[in-house]
Amino acid sequence: MNPSIDVEAIRKGTAKDLVHASLAGTDLAGAQLAQTNLSQANLAGATLSGANLQQAVVRANLRGADLGGTDLREADFRNADLRGVSFIEAKTHQTSFAGAFMAGAVLSHLDLSDTDLRGADLRGATLTGTNLHRADLSNANLAGADLSQANLEEANLSGAILRGANLSQANLLCAQVDQVALQGAVLDDTCVEGTGLNQA
Repeated sequence: MNPSIDVEAIRKGTAKDLVHASLAGTDLAGAQLAQTNLSQANLAGATLSGANLQQAVVRANLRGADLGGTDLREADFRNADLRGVSFIEAKTHQTSFAGAFMAGAVLSHLDLSDTDLRGADLRGATLTGTNLHRADLSNANLAGADLSQANLEEANLSGAILRGANLSQANLLCAQVDQVALQGAVLDDTCVEGTGLNQA
């Protein structure tokens, strides 16, 4: 961590420009980071559980960070490195993850309805029971992801890669599946009505 950075000011929300900040491994649990610019910051391994990141720009390196219980509403994570991040009980509404690197991330039981996940790398991510109603997952890579019991009703999966993904008991009612790659995907008890897919 950069010794010139005032961590207490960050926690209190008085530091709004953290572009290129070096905060790897920093404990920022409960920090007030709403509307903060964290572009290109290094937050790898940081603890942000319970933090407020509403409307923050977080196009940063958060690899392995803890974002459990964090308020991420309207935050911008486009192209961020979120590999292995835990999002358990995070609040998401109009959050953008377009193009984000989210391989191995834990997003179980989150409400990601209407979320922008276009082109996101979600290989091996855990999305068990996640609400992805009307989410945009076009061209996303979900190879090997666990989407069991997920709600993908009316989601856009056009061009998505779902090779080897677990979609057992998932709801794909009326989802857009043009040019989707499903080789080796598990579709046990999956609802595919209105998609044009035949249940495997």
